[in-house]
Amino acid sequence: MDFQIRPALPTEYTALGEITATAYLHDGLLDFGASDAYLEELRDVAKRAAAAEVLVALRDDTVLGGVTFVPSGGPMADLAREGEAEIRMLAVAHAARGRGVGEALVRACVDRARGVDGCERLILSTQRTMRAAHRVYERLGFVRTPDRDWNPLPEPDDITLLTYELSL
Repeated sequence: MDFQIRPALPTEYTALGEITATAYLHDGLLDFGASDAYLEELRDVAKRAAAAEVLVALRDDTVLGGVTFVPSGGPMADLAREGEAEIRMLAVAHAARGRGVGEALVRACVDRARGVDGCERLILSTQRTMRAAHRVYERLGFVRTPDRDWNPLPEPDDITLLTYELSL
């Protein structure tokens, strides 16, 4: 592995925010009428870091990607219930894809979840089109939980997010 995973530093927030926003835009993940407000939410790493743990993948001093780990249904959780942690806003810079960065970030979240007292499951939401991510999740032991699929937008928009969980 030619990169490291660690908690993001405030000096890395801008770079990670841009990687996250760019990844969501270029991967077509904001086709569901995302407002500028959600794009700003993706860029606002400082806000996430104040409420959860933001991890970065780095090579030398270059941010390659990041993820938000939400332990035990913290304020950044979309779905996590008692006894669950959640992965949010996983993004890898286009130039760093295919090198195991996303998988390493997910593994880091699994390790953190295992270290949280009383945490029995790690959950995440993903879009149908994120097939490469689905393969990573399944390879790591996550299973689909269709009964928890959800739509983050008000009706009539249909952007059903798929959910996965890993029993710890």
